[in-house]
Formats: sequence, C-alpha cells, structure tokens
Amino acid sequence: MSESARKFIFGVALLLAAGALIGWYYDETLWGLLVAALLTLLWQIRQLLSFDRALKTDDFDNFRVGDGIWQQIFSRVQFERDRGKRRKDSYRQLLREIRKSTDAMPDGAVILDAENEIVSSNRAAKLLAGLKRKKDKGHRIDNILRDPKLTALLESGDLGMNVDIPSPVVDGRWLNCRVVPYGGEQKLLFLRDVTDRIRLSKMRRDFVANASHELRSPLTVINGYLDALADSGDLPAEWEKPVVQMRGQSLRMKQILNEMLELSRLESSGYASRDATVEIATLLDSVRNDFERPTVAADIVINVESPARLLGRAGEIESVIVNLLSNALRYTPPDGTVTLTWRETPTGAELIVTDTGDGIDSEHIPRLTERFFRADRGRSRDEGGIGLGLAIVKHVLARHNAELAISSELGRGSEFRCRFPADRVVAENP
Repeated sequence: MSESARKFIFGVALLLAAGALIGWYYDETLWGLLVAALLTLLWQIRQLLSFDRALKTDDFDNFRVGDGIWQQIFSRVQFERDRGKRRKDSYRQLLREIRKSTDAMPDGAVILDAENEIVSSNRAAKLLAGLKRKKDKGHRIDNILRDPKLTALLESGDLGMNVDIPSPVVDGRWLNCRVVPYGGEQKLLFLRDVTDRIRLSKMRRDFVANASHELRSPLTVINGYLDALADSGDLPAEWEKPVVQMRGQSLRMKQILNEMLELSRLESSGYASRDATVEIATLLDSVRNDFERPTVAADIVINVESPARLLGRAGEIESVIVNLLSNALRYTPPDGTVTLTWRETPTGAELIVTDTGDGIDSEHIPRLTERFFRADRGRSRDEGGIGLGLAIVKHVLARHNAELAISSELGRGSEFRCRFPADRVVAENP
C-alpha cells in the first residue's frame, strides 16, 4: 500500500473517531459517528466532482499541490494523458512522414483492407487511376477500377502475380498492378505507369510481324528457284551439295518466319474462347502417330488418367503438345522414354510431358521460354531446334489461363507441366 493511501485511510479513521468522541461527549455517539461519515462522504464527492470537471477542462490546478490521494490520482492521470498525447503526436508525425514519402513516390499506392476496401491512397494513385483519398475511402477498389484482370489479381492472393490494365483516367495509358501484404489483414496495391513498355512491346510485335510477313514473299521465290535447280537434270555435280544445303536453310528460315508470325499473333490476341471443347486424349494419339517414325527411336507413352475435356482452341493445344514432344524427343536418347500424361487435379487439370533425357541445368530453366534461347549451345542448329517452341507454348497457355512449370535434373530428365484452371476443364459425366 502506498504512503498516500495509508494517509487517506488514517485521515478517514481519525475523522470518524473524532465524530464518535464528540457524540459520546453529548451522549450521542452514533449520531456523532454518522455526522462524521456524512462529512467525509460529502468531501470526497466534492473532490470527485472537481476531479471530473478537471478531466473535462484539462485544468488540474486544484490538485497540483499536496501529497494526498487525489493529488496522487491526478499525477497518474496527468502522466498517462501526457504520454498518450506524446504518442498521438508521434503517430500523427509518423503518418505525415509516411504520407509525404508515399506522395513523393512516382507509383500509385493504395492500402486495402480484407474486403478490398480503400483505407488510404497517395497522390500518384489520383494521377494514375483517378482515386480520391477522402471521397473513395471505404469503397471497394474493384468497384472503382472495373477490370476483370484486377479482380482476379485481388482474389488470387498470388504475390508474384501482376497484371496490366488500361488507365481509367487517360486513354491509351496502361497501369501495372501488383499486390503485397501490408499490416495485419491489409494489403498494398501498387500502380505503375507502363505505357512506354506496352507501346514498345506493341511496336516490337508489329515490326516482327511486318518484317516476317514481308520476308515470306522473297523467300518463296528463293525456294521456288532452289526447287527448280534441284529437280533439273543438268545441275553440275559441284553445285548439288550447295543447293541441298541452301534448300535446307531456306526451309529452316521459312519455319522461323512462320513461328515468329504465330508468336506475334498469340501476343496480340486476348484469351482463347470457351465455345469449343478439346479432346485431349484424341490429340495425344494423333500427335504420337505423327512422331512415330523410324527415325525416332525413343518410346512415346501416353497416360490418360481422365476423360475430361478442355475449353479452348484445339489447334493451339495441339501446337503445345507438338512443341513439348518434339523438344523432349530431341534431348532423349534412343533407349529413353517420353511420357505424355493428362489428368485432373483439385485445381483443374494438367498436361505433363516427362522424358528420360539429358536434363537441364537449373540456371537455364528460368530462360527456357525466351525467344531463340538454347540451353545447350554446343549442339548444332539442326539438332538444337529454332528456340521458339517453348515461347509459343508459354503464350498459348497464357491464352488459356494456364501456366507452364518446368523441373529438371541433369542426367535424369525433365518435366514440363501445363496447369489449366478448373474453369477451363469440362469433367466427363459419370
């Protein structure tokens, strides 16, 4: 017990004892005790009311002097109030600093709660997306920025995912959106202006498409003359080998141009329609029959674990199977095996191509889907392929809302796993 509490109790007991003594002196001990108790209660009520008024007016002058119980209470309350005020001032200063720093950012930053409602936003978010800090606070971000890709991003919870959406403020401007965790149940939406990147990417696609298209006409003429030379009976012997080599290289160039045009088409297209269903088992059989030639020694095994079908374009899915299978056969020895698997999963379906080939170094895996990238540069161009097959696979899968996962180990083969979402899979009725 503190010293002030002991003094308070001693003072009350002394006052009651004095009242009882005075009452005893007049033969009214009980009345004297009651009067003393009443005076004590009235005094404490007065102090309590004064203290309540001091709390409301922040004027504690009546309690600043002395060491009684009320002065001790005042000291504690005043200490807590001062500490709370310092914390509040520090918090406000911190908020001002955070707001200044976020306003200085060139990227838009929007704080969202668990329901995707706007908690706060910076100045760049207003310039890029038209968000107003006070007016839009408490509104759902997907009700303001209405874009299916942004909605899918918010619902996915994938921290590595980012999407590009058109700006609602300026026509022709594009914003890159990314979500990161922030606080307890909050998240932070970053908006970045990627108009220049989108514009440059479009210019590159247009250039590649136009250049490839323009090169096809002269290449067709060259192929025609080379075919005529090869079929003519009076070709000098010293020209036979060069003509054969030129025909091979011209055909290779034609294949490159066709694949570059296909890549440009895939990049400029949106998502594949869901109007048609694709029989994966039929496609696998068809592709295997095309590859089962005497020159291909590796075994091709098909493992269909589900009769489910896929919503999409059969021609594009067939190109995925052809590119993955040809790539696996190219790096699998004659006594090896390439397995094509189609199965359903809890999240959708998977098309898996596994081989028992040479495998791929882990440092090369992230770059396998780049154009013209070849992991084994020691191989000849004819053996190593063109380097556009996996890029085509990546873009076809993206058009079907799917993704490509690659795993490999040197000397033990590789696995290429195409993961399709559930809304692209049609389960066969029992």
